[in-house]
Amino acid sequence: MNKVALVTGASSGIGEATVRRLLQDGYVVYAAARRVDRMKPLERDGARLLALDLTEDASIVAAAGHINAEAGRLDALVNNAGYGSYGALEDVPLDEARRQFEVNVFGLARLIQLTTPMMRAQRSGRIVNITSIGGKMHEPLGSWYHATKFAVEGLSDCLRMELQPFGIEVIVVEPGAIRTEWGGIARQSLLDRSGHTAYAEQAQSHARMLASGETNSMVSPPSVVAETIAKALRAGRPKTRYATGGGARTILFLRRMLSDRGFDGLMRRIEKRLAAGA
Repeated sequence: MNKVALVTGASSGIGEATVRRLLQDGYVVYAAARRVDRMKPLERDGARLLALDLTEDASIVAAAGHINAEAGRLDALVNNAGYGSYGALEDVPLDEARRQFEVNVFGLARLIQLTTPMMRAQRSGRIVNITSIGGKMHEPLGSWYHATKFAVEGLSDCLRMELQPFGIEVIVVEPGAIRTEWGGIARQSLLDRSGHTAYAEQAQSHARMLASGETNSMVSPPSVVAETIAKALRAGRPKTRYATGGGARTILFLRRMLSDRGFDGLMRRIEKRLAAGA
């Protein structure tokens, strides 16, 4: 029997690459995203498409119910969907902050709630939560985004212990700089909210740094993360965390070694250098 996987945020970037990689590994793959039309090429390659809006509970319930009714099992849940909402804390409306948490944290958690019973029933399964190095480090003007990624890191640790008795493993994948639509969305939200406020100078500099990700040689393609996810799903005993792509290991090593203020200074220097080269 082929294993069954669900990949969220599958209409582009890491999610799209992961769907293709798992299809190669022989999975029955459900590709889920709001933009179903963008996933038509994946359907032609063999993926099963699901409309999924993580801000709408009815959509999440319908997606989980469809897999349960059609496949009757779920071996891998890859929680990849998410976006980066940037801007100074003072400038970001709380409605937008709540939406950031709805997509990056609460939608993820709700999907886990609804799919875990399938895994418990079969006494097996793996949940892969895609966080970011942003779940362990910080930068200016990204408070709401980083708060969600820190939250998913903690959620995953607790969940790992809760589900271990049922044969379900929880894995965290922490990408570094990856060449996807994420950077453009984060940059635009930053400029829209703080590009003309008291934080304008910081916002313009940080936006130039984010723009450098489109051409910087350090930035990795989404396939690097997809391969890491596939590796974690193949492993007999997977690691609890995988840092991958785009300088992830280096940045996380420096975060462990430096004091808070030392890391603040490092991030300022990195921003200045990358912004100058953008």
